[in-house]
Amino acid sequence: MASTKKKLQLQERVPLGRTAWKLADLAVLSLLLALLAHRATSVLGSGGDPPPPWHWLAALVCEGWFTLMWLLNMNAKWSPVRFDTFPERLAERMDELPAVDMFVTTADPELEPPLVTANTVLSLLAVDYPAHKLACYVSDDGCSPVTCYALREAAEFARLWVPFCKRHGVGVRAPSVYFASDPERGSSPADDEQAEFLRDWAAMKSEYEKLVTRIENADEASLVRQGGDFAEFLDAERKNHPTIIKVLWDNSKSTPGDVGFPSLIYVAREKNPRYHHHFKAGAMNVLLAAVSHSAPTPLPPAIWLRPCTPLLAGLHPPPEFRRFAPSSLRAARQAISAAYGLPAARQAASVASNLCAAHQAAGAASASLRPAATHRSATACRYSPSRQRWAADVPPGLRTRVSALLTNAPIMLNVDCDMFANNPKVILHAMCLLMGFDDEVHSGFVQAPQKFYGAIKDDPFGNQMEVKFKGMFYAGTGCFHRRKVIYGVQPAIRDLEPGKIKGSPSYKELHAKLGSSRELVDSSRSIISGNLFSAPIANIPCRIEAAKEVSACNYEHHTCWGHEVGWVYGSLTEDILTGQRIHSAAWRSAYFDTDPPAFLGSAPTGGPASLTQYKRWTTGLFEILLSKNNPILSSILERLEFRQCLGYLVVYLWPASEPSFIVPLALFLMCNIYDFMEYMDCRVSARAWWNNHRMQRIYSASAWILAFLTVLLKTLGLSETVFEVTRNDQSKPDASEAGAEAAADSGRFTFDSSPVFILPTALTILNIVAIAVGAWRVVCFAGAAEFGPGAGEFVCCGWMVLCFWPFVRGFVGKGSYGIPWSVTLKAGMLVFAFVHFCRRI
Repeated sequence: MASTKKKLQLQERVPLGRTAWKLADLAVLSLLLALLAHRATSVLGSGGDPPPPWHWLAALVCEGWFTLMWLLNMNAKWSPVRFDTFPERLAERMDELPAVDMFVTTADPELEPPLVTANTVLSLLAVDYPAHKLACYVSDDGCSPVTCYALREAAEFARLWVPFCKRHGVGVRAPSVYFASDPERGSSPADDEQAEFLRDWAAMKSEYEKLVTRIENADEASLVRQGGDFAEFLDAERKNHPTIIKVLWDNSKSTPGDVGFPSLIYVAREKNPRYHHHFKAGAMNVLLAAVSHSAPTPLPPAIWLRPCTPLLAGLHPPPEFRRFAPSSLRAARQAISAAYGLPAARQAASVASNLCAAHQAAGAASASLRPAATHRSATACRYSPSRQRWAADVPPGLRTRVSALLTNAPIMLNVDCDMFANNPKVILHAMCLLMGFDDEVHSGFVQAPQKFYGAIKDDPFGNQMEVKFKGMFYAGTGCFHRRKVIYGVQPAIRDLEPGKIKGSPSYKELHAKLGSSRELVDSSRSIISGNLFSAPIANIPCRIEAAKEVSACNYEHHTCWGHEVGWVYGSLTEDILTGQRIHSAAWRSAYFDTDPPAFLGSAPTGGPASLTQYKRWTTGLFEILLSKNNPILSSILERLEFRQCLGYLVVYLWPASEPSFIVPLALFLMCNIYDFMEYMDCRVSARAWWNNHRMQRIYSASAWILAFLTVLLKTLGLSETVFEVTRNDQSKPDASEAGAEAAADSGRFTFDSSPVFILPTALTILNIVAIAVGAWRVVCFAGAAEFGPGAGEFVCCGWMVLCFWPFVRGFVGKGSYGIPWSVTLKAGMLVFAFVHFCRRI
């Protein structure tokens, strides 16, 4: 017997040395502990002396808090690793690759333009992965016919775009980014090949420009008046409409000679003012349920059955080909039971017998034939009404076919509508981690970093996150999940035998967790107990109505959706909370950073968009921290590891982790030098470090405080949180003089009348006034030291003015670059009240 060839390692875990950084961490920690000990001795050990002033106690609390935050950050950075992936080694295992369902979410056609979503979808449809193992689902929470139209047009364009990308090895497969620069090829082809490429490139660019024109000129009212595919959008409101599901492209339409691309399905879940829709988490759960529901139970690979006359009264074979593996009578009965239910299995004993005969006649030929092979005839079972049984025709040639898997894939990828696939091999890189560990517990989900294209130089709004939060967390986009993990399966219940689960939930338990849909329960059981590489067949158009059933607003009532199953409800940052639930079930995660980057998105620009985004994030983090989902409770009551708990606390306490101004100068300088060196280590400019530094102070004084008050009011039952969508703009390079001037102004801070600007405006006014009054006292009371401020006060106030310099410019700016008078007036009143209060105490 030939020896089995040893499989090559798909990934390598590489520890990253941080000796110098660890020494710096310990040095800062020793300074903090020394300062804390000195402050505590001064405050608590005063003896018979009068009690210390209140600001000494405040200083002790601030310094103690900063010490805690430093310890938490040390834990998160102490032992980093890097995963190197080897996707080229998957070439020998292409038949083992699991299917992947790709989820794209959008919520507002105004803030998230349909053209941006279309480019993201096109980049996913063109990735280097077997097209029959992919399906792309777009969730439109805005229920916009323009978005649906844009996706339909994108599907037509994909018939040209995908073959072009595959034929010429295009690197960036989002057309908007690819056509923004001159044509380039990775290799140096011959002259005739180069000429052919340039002709194809010009033709493709022309087609894309036509696509852009059609999408940008599309009008919602005219689309609805057309009827047809858009008739369901008539009278549909954004927050009140039935479920709309459109199959925009079915992969089965591809002919054998074509370069196929994945199926594309549009989903607008039902909304009703009487029900809470749980923002993005609710949309993801509808996608998860609808996609799972659309798939039949996966069956073992063997011979094909073609549809024919009904077997018994009321029993009809499905419209697509079904596969059974009747290697034994028992196996055939189980297969029929899975496909049609237990009563049908009992009535179909004769079917099983004939299936076994067919299998025996076919012999081992079915195992030796490959999906791409062509044969003159096929094994088929034909129903004979006169005999009330199936008769097996077994011709000399046997045909085996691996059908395209469109739904119920064991792996899921979710991306935001503005984050396109920048690396065409991104799914192969992820599979190196999902398939590369000896135990799948190490890759419950695989996260790619968030990186941005067309980003403004030096990150003036501090929202590109090139340094912070790289690691185990689920970031809400660019993440690959195992479907069974999202279903709440714990790794500890798996047995050693593949495909078997010890203590697998019963039908009744799954019914209570997942709802009343029998098909959904059946498909979930196949995912929980099935093989990672099983490939069930799905005829999506025939299951649209069934999918709409599980997309209803009231389907989740009295189920575990949003708690034990699916994306978790209860926070605006459903991604972090869902990742914590997965880690609490003892799963681990992997982080991979490819070159080129796996995904690229667009960072918000301008003050309102940036502060709105941070306010939403901070609100969600505080919601988790002040709820039963607190990571400390998860560590005690569930299986969240201690260091994982500390890592999540770093994220949740991130808004409250800024250093106090009363930290001594040596500690202040060392902390900032440490932070500066981190940016240098990530090859980020000094200007970018300063921009991020000052923006963290602006965020902490605006979005974070407002978010804390929002969560506090929600906790007291006085208000509810609102999901605020961040504006995403499609960047368009402009080489003209006006374009250069606009690019120069793109980093300037913009303002509006939002309450989020009141507190930072008040702090700016307060520090400017403090410097002015302090300088006046130094001049007027030069001989009386007790009336003048010290150097420390000037340094602190001056530092604050520098950090809030965009607001200083805003006092004299015009238009959107100027602070509105209403904000300035409210901030001035707040400063006056604060000064009056301080004078009284």
